Amino acid sequence: MTELVAASVDSANTPQVSERRQALFREPVARRVQRVVLGTAWALQPSRIGSLPGLARLWLADLVGGGRELPDPRRPANAMGACGIVHDPTPERLVEAYGRGLFPLAHFGPLKWMSPPDRCILTFADLHIERTLRRLMRQGRYTVTFDRAFDEVMVACAGRRRGRWPLTWITPRVMRLYAELHDAGHAHSFEVWNRAGALVGGGYGVAVGGAFFGESQFSHERNTSKLGLTVLHWHLARWGFLLDDGKWPTPTTCAMGFRCVPREEFLALLGDAVARPGRTGRWVTETGPETVARWRPEECAHARRSSQAA
Repeated sequence: MTELVAASVDSANTPQVSERRQALFREPVARRVQRVVLGTAWALQPSRIGSLPGLARLWLADLVGGGRELPDPRRPANAMGACGIVHDPTPERLVEAYGRGLFPLAHFGPLKWMSPPDRCILTFADLHIERTLRRLMRQGRYTVTFDRAFDEVMVACAGRRRGRWPLTWITPRVMRLYAELHDAGHAHSFEVWNRAGALVGGGYGVAVGGAFFGESQFSHERNTSKLGLTVLHWHLARWGFLLDDGKWPTPTTCAMGFRCVPREEFLALLGDAVARPGRTGRWVTETGPETVARWRPEECAHARRSSQAA
């Protein structure tokens, strides 16, 4: 896999790629001001304002004598799970942090290492594929690829969502960090293309060992993110991954079989997952939606039990 990583980094470190990303990730001043205002309003909501004193203590402690070591994910400073301030967000440090159960987050201001009290995870035997989704997958209307348009997927994930605040944590700074992680072979995207060749759904995340950490997804046509995510889960199960961490529950992930587990249970599961061999470098699909439509995820559990018995 070393050759894959080297090839990815070499192809990414070109002036053309840097210029394209600079233009793609650019945020207008008005949008930046809006993000700060909405981010402040979000933090001051009654359900979240109680976390601000702990966050203030965390910032103060960091100003006085903050170190460069990763914080303990079991010792957050507030109820939301903020554990520390991000100082060295290199690809190597991000991989280490994810392997410990931490991830970076901020609408504005310094990035914080987060470890929420509960994590919404999927073990692939629990995946639920709705009948309507199986029918859609069999129709051949969409093609799914991996790692073909990572930057564009991030930008789409950061776009405005109907019926929601126009607020995102996927800022230009975050896009640059994950673009570097993608170049190093640790961050991956799935893309869903319609027959006209338009990107109409997708998502991205981070892989460490046998754990995948979903960051965000989008749909421009009905159920396209579900379709792409199901194809991704087929591959992850086939490649020996143990879980997909969705961080917080959403209607989409809950409908697909994700469940919330306490922090301690998540960290125990994560330890087993990251100990597995990783799959670094560019990912390529091995099959498409039509084949995945016939998949029975519950067979993952049967195969695992048979392997353990043998």
